[in-house]
Amino acid sequence: MSETKHITRTRVRYGETDKMGVAYYGRYMDWFEMGRSDFCRANGKSFSLWENEGVLLPVVEAHCRYKSSLYYDEEIDIETTITKLTKVSIVFTCRIFHADSGKIAAEGYTKHAFTSPDGKLLRDGNALQEWLSKILGD
Repeated sequence: MSETKHITRTRVRYGETDKMGVAYYGRYMDWFEMGRSDFCRANGKSFSLWENEGVLLPVVEAHCRYKSSLYYDEEIDIETTITKLTKVSIVFTCRIFHADSGKIAAEGYTKHAFTSPDGKLLRDGNALQEWLSKILGD
């Protein structure tokens, strides 16, 4: 699978931090979602377009490993890559970096199933999966 990366730059907002100004651990999943959304949009197809075409991507697994703290108003880079694509699922891998130093702050992934709007697994592939496969050069 070819590696297609997308970088999203943002800042740690005040509401994403605890009393000490450190980014709250649960916000990393929000940043992973921001990276996934931007990745897809940058490649020409937003999540809302996928949903309009009848393909939903519920999260079925998520993992994050924290490496260094992030602080209020700090710029961060969210690097998003598709690391696995099958007929029934996709894995987005995210790494979050301190924008000023390039030091890694966290890394993880989310795995998503391809489902119909009524929640049924799309087992035989779908237009979205085929489109993603072309982006990745598979």
